[in-house]
Amino acid sequence: MKHIKAIIAILLMLLAVVLIVENLAQLSQKLTLQVDLYFWEWKTEPMSFYFVIIIVFLLGILIASFYGIFERFKLKKEIKIISKEKREKDKELNSLRNLPIVESKIADMELSEKNQD
Repeated sequence: MKHIKAIIAILLMLLAVVLIVENLAQLSQKLTLQVDLYFWEWKTEPMSFYFVIIIVFLLGILIASFYGIFERFKLKKEIKIISKEKREKDKELNSLRNLPIVESKIADMELSEKNQD
């Protein structure tokens, strides 16, 4: 399985290199990004298209990382709550284990009374 994963990774990298080499002219074109709101207008300096792709990719990684961090904190909190509930239930179970069994004592007492009669 490791060999198959390595082969697939190499093929994907090769495909990426081929796509970049064949489309280098289009990727090198200059772009200007702009935001035009009612109260604010902003334009970037001309930059290459591949630079924009790299920025968007890194921005996606950053957003996914923050989402992962927040999800991790949420799950840690849930684990703490569940662990606390487990400790409470274990404590209750141990206290119930230590209680004497009342029904068996009553049955034993009835048997002993019948034997005495």
